[in-house]
Amino acid sequence: MAASIHLPDPTRPLSFGGRAGRAALAMAWVLLFGCRPRTAPPSGGPVAEWPYYGGDPGGERFSPLTQIDKSNVKALKVAWTYHTGDVSDGTRYARRSEFEATPIVVDGLLYVSTAFNRVVALDPETGRERWIYDPHIDLHAEYSEGLMNRGVSSWLDSARRPGQACRRRIFIATIDARLIALDAANGAPCADFGQHGQIDLADADGIRDRIRRKGEYEETSPPAVIDGLVVVGSSIADNDRVGMPRGTVRAFDARTGALRWSWDPIPARAAEAAAASWAGDSFSQTGAANAWSVMAVDPALDLVYVPTSSPSPDYYGGERKGDDRWADSIVALRGTTGSFVWGFQLVHHDLWDYDTAAPPLLATLRLSGRDVDAVVQGNKTGNLFVLNRATGVPIFPVTERPVPPSSVPGEQPSPTQPFPTAPPPLTPQRLTAGDAWGLTPWDRGGCRDRMKRLLAEGIFTPPTVQGSLILPGNLGGMNWSGYAFDPQNQTLVTFTDSIAFEVHLIPRAQYLPIERAAKAGRFRAEVSPQHGTPFGMSRQPLLSRLGLPCNPPPWGALTAVNLATGRIRWSVPLGTSDNFLHLPVTFRWGLPGLGGPIVTASGLVFIAGTAGDNYLRAFDIDTGRELWKGRLPAGGQATPMTYRLNPAGRQYVVIAAGGHGKITRQLGDSLVAFALP
Repeated sequence: MAASIHLPDPTRPLSFGGRAGRAALAMAWVLLFGCRPRTAPPSGGPVAEWPYYGGDPGGERFSPLTQIDKSNVKALKVAWTYHTGDVSDGTRYARRSEFEATPIVVDGLLYVSTAFNRVVALDPETGRERWIYDPHIDLHAEYSEGLMNRGVSSWLDSARRPGQACRRRIFIATIDARLIALDAANGAPCADFGQHGQIDLADADGIRDRIRRKGEYEETSPPAVIDGLVVVGSSIADNDRVGMPRGTVRAFDARTGALRWSWDPIPARAAEAAAASWAGDSFSQTGAANAWSVMAVDPALDLVYVPTSSPSPDYYGGERKGDDRWADSIVALRGTTGSFVWGFQLVHHDLWDYDTAAPPLLATLRLSGRDVDAVVQGNKTGNLFVLNRATGVPIFPVTERPVPPSSVPGEQPSPTQPFPTAPPPLTPQRLTAGDAWGLTPWDRGGCRDRMKRLLAEGIFTPPTVQGSLILPGNLGGMNWSGYAFDPQNQTLVTFTDSIAFEVHLIPRAQYLPIERAAKAGRFRAEVSPQHGTPFGMSRQPLLSRLGLPCNPPPWGALTAVNLATGRIRWSVPLGTSDNFLHLPVTFRWGLPGLGGPIVTASGLVFIAGTAGDNYLRAFDIDTGRELWKGRLPAGGQATPMTYRLNPAGRQYVVIAAGGHGKITRQLGDSLVAFALP
């Protein structure tokens, strides 16, 4: 499982004698000098590691590096490739693999987690393997999220001397719900942490009492680290039943693993302030509202920013009437104690699986001549909220607007939902049959006929038995891919998906035959039982007879927003039909996907992400113009990162290219590094 690096054999002598030797020497001269750029990569300039999943504790995803710039980015080439060996097509193991990880680079080493949750340490400049740790997860368990992990975190124990065991620790939260601490130097478990280096996260706070099967309570994102504490949320399966495990957020001592605090997004007692937003004691029946995405921290304010998901189940809320706080929110907790500081709910009484999936991003905005510390929080709705970091008060006003009511017995949607006055929605939020799209009139007509049968009242159209047209769908807007912020020009860049979904509520008496048909492949929609309610559910992308979305493109876009003004600077389709359609012509429609951007001080945006082609791309942050693209061995459904370790060295841009078990056909196991020749 070594890195894919091919070097000349240093033990074999080179001979250039005779005519053949002189010809070989001439050819070597051409290969060495004739095919290379005449100028070497610029020396000097900034150096920087990438010590956090988002580059810094606040997830800004901004790098000060400038060696790769707009003038030379076209010269980027593959510098090294490392193969993890961890890939599953779902035949040998229960689930397909999803290589979604973003590596970190700290103290001169690169650390990445694989689809099988192994942790690998590499030399960042060569891709050579230093060590591997295998947590031996059960690869045959039916994890709801597939075989995946999004990354690791690190912590430096300043009380320990250099060279002492576990002075630098690498933390991984595994998909089978363990928190593991490793010695960054050699990958050995830190024996003084938990039980022999690990903690069973399901074995506390009554969580195990609600778990019915292996794989419905998971960890998928890197932990947050603040002031010697490691903070974890959880990933909980959607739509199975009302009483799913609760989405408790917990902080553990980074040195010992002792539990320091816990906080539940769902109130546990009627005396809690949030309980007033739940009808009766319904908060005691439901579950989830979990923090499965990446958290952000502000050590100066001693705050942890937690994005929460929908309460269970997603598409029927008759058993959880009210706004359901603090589900579908961003919440600030005191880092040292876990006490609630403030919360802001992005979606009231969620019926659409509109999780707060995008990570919070901490930025300093220049507003009216003064600096304002903000937290930026996007949502699957396409709405982008900009809040005061210390108080949660909106910086750009948010208004409550009326939304459609429901005719489903027992359902009581919120009569209003919050909409920011700026920025405007980053994705379309209304679609009718008259907007149907198709590659041919036949295709478009089929979409139109199907859409006419669905309830379509714009965003927040409630689910119905007859069927509802939902745009954006549960994968739409801003997902876990998130965004990046350039503080130099106050520009936030984000990838958005725009695919319409068809959602049905299924009366309980009709559900089992439909579930059997789905398992047998006779019914293509995803179905879930929503036990404890009168309805199961089905959902599926609204696609034409040719398999194309029925809503007009772009279906995936890269959008830049000026956060000082709240205005959109530019928006361009992201992705082509290269791997999506087998046609002689490439269409630049913009395709859905998963994978976020980063930005650099040289004015570049790097992003892959699209499900339709296998490229890492670089864009001009000022114009949105594509400047370069590099072919990947599989889809880059991950967020890249960049680093440069010394002034005489090269800047590298690295991305996981393994495809995605749910949205791409081609899978892989490659970690690919690009650099200037």
